[in-house]
Amino acid sequence: MTPIIATDAAAHCADWRLQIEPLNEYEETAIAAEITHYPQPQAATIEALKIVQQQQGWVSDGKIKAIAQRLHMSPDEVDSVATFYNKIYRQPVGTTVISLCDSVSCWIMGYQGLAQALTQELNIALGETTADGAVTILPTPCLGACDHAPVAMVGDQRAHKLTPSSLIELARLAQEQPL
Repeated sequence: MTPIIATDAAAHCADWRLQIEPLNEYEETAIAAEITHYPQPQAATIEALKIVQQQQGWVSDGKIKAIAQRLHMSPDEVDSVATFYNKIYRQPVGTTVISLCDSVSCWIMGYQGLAQALTQELNIALGETTADGAVTILPTPCLGACDHAPVAMVGDQRAHKLTPSSLIELARLAQEQPL
């Protein structure tokens, strides 16, 4: 029985290595530069994730494993950082991500109406991407602008005091020209 377990463990280890997606030259160089700013390589985890996402649009399991190898961490440690931050995408997203705040303040000020109008306009559910790959809608906790609720991030730009029509207009602009 022990040899079977050992064989399975060896096979699992081999599979893990096959799934690594190597860092490209730019990613490797940029991550190496970030590491120099910290006393330990692990401290550059967030920056490494951002670098890969900037290049790929999201961070795959294979890239998590490559980052882990580069920073002398386990894939689980890197994944725990990636999944903690809501701006690190662990699956493919559209060219523009609309992060719709669903905090208490935004909820009270009209989140449900915004979400309903936007999902109907784009013909997708929350968490989905339009067929053309232009827009993904993600609910997100607090964007730190409760005094301007309801709020969303459209790409890298914060939009506040939204109405269903103003949010739909931003989504249409994002489909035409990524924000």
